[in-house]
Amino acid sequence: MKSIKINKINRSVKRILRFLVLPLSILFVASCSLRPVSTGKTAAEILGNPDYQAISYGGYRGMTREEQPTIPQLKEDMKILSAMGIKVLRTYNVHHEEAANLLEAISQLKKDDPDFEMHVMLGAWIDCKNAFTELPDRIRNEESPQNAVEIDRAIELTQQYPDIVKIIAVGNEAMVHWAWNYYVEPGIILKWVKHLQKLKKNGDLPETLWITSSDNFASWGGGGSEYHLEELNELIRSVDYISMHTYPMHDTHYNPDFWGVPEDEEALTDMEKIDSAMIRARDYAISQYESVVTYMQSLGVNKPVHIGETGWATQSSGFYGNTGSRACDEYKSAVYFHMMQEWTNLNGITCFYFEAFDEQWKDAANPLGSENHFGLINLQSQAKYALWDLVDAGVFEGLTRDGKPITKTFNGDKATMMQEVKLPPTAKEIGERK
Repeated sequence: MKSIKINKINRSVKRILRFLVLPLSILFVASCSLRPVSTGKTAAEILGNPDYQAISYGGYRGMTREEQPTIPQLKEDMKILSAMGIKVLRTYNVHHEEAANLLEAISQLKKDDPDFEMHVMLGAWIDCKNAFTELPDRIRNEESPQNAVEIDRAIELTQQYPDIVKIIAVGNEAMVHWAWNYYVEPGIILKWVKHLQKLKKNGDLPETLWITSSDNFASWGGGGSEYHLEELNELIRSVDYISMHTYPMHDTHYNPDFWGVPEDEEALTDMEKIDSAMIRARDYAISQYESVVTYMQSLGVNKPVHIGETGWATQSSGFYGNTGSRACDEYKSAVYFHMMQEWTNLNGITCFYFEAFDEQWKDAANPLGSENHFGLINLQSQAKYALWDLVDAGVFEGLTRDGKPITKTFNGDKATMMQEVKLPPTAKEIGERK
């Protein structure tokens, strides 16, 4: 009798436990499903992988960013970039709808074709209080209240598209001292990086998501000692990798020691002079990259360093054009693109080349301004010289941008294109200009 009573009690207990455990298990599964989980390749697997070519992307066609690209236009662009072998994009802010629409466009393409692959380094714009006014508040190191809104939106989009967003970049060239209109101290970037890292740790963001900031090489310690602040050092320790920028093209004007035609090369042919100058430009970019690595390692830190931006404009009416350093044309741009691609692929470095398409809003008042002409494809849907070989290979066949097929600039006539290629200044000319 006693054993029978015990069995009845055991059965009752089991029934009670079943009713208790089942809801708890459902609640546990539900709570786990709310945590954003990244699927597919992770940032650690993508960055440094030559099979995952990267590029900086903006889809704006018009004279202002108020004219937002549509999802069909963004899908057009994604198909073009995918045909080029691009699998990773970098964006710059989330306060315009372009970033959200881009993620939705990629999501739709993935649903239509499970083999379609495109990942995003999502930029969150950071600046100081009163940025881009006559009195940017950089002296007291106060940040814009919009920064919190920007970060929250980046978090929201990452949670919504965890299979696409693999990296969040906090700020773009916000710490470099010449960014007078919006500069912030490294401590502000550090605050938001730590905030995102905490969300990862708490399970509110995918644990495989990488957090960085994308900034000029000098801002990462590769320049003068004025940048070597403890807050920068702590930032280097806090990011998952360093995203550094290098622009030899700009320094053909600002720091042209590597540029031009030195005296011992004056006997070379014109093409030899140009190609030699471009090799020095590439080596200049490499030296800036290595300066960041050296500073990072001096802190006892050893983590990946990738190139968040580098590029070479094809036109300039200012410092880099025919009345300046004579750096900008399609030939030099193509040489730089291919040399940087070759070097970064060989060394396991991801390079977010700047940029995919020309954007005319950047210097709307000056149509020939260099900022409007960094794209590998122009606004007439023409592939510049750097991509002519892809046109010949038929990779753009059947693809259009704004209804136009992808053709070659200059109608594919290299001789005509080369007529616009100018010799760099001689060393003597550069010295006189200084």
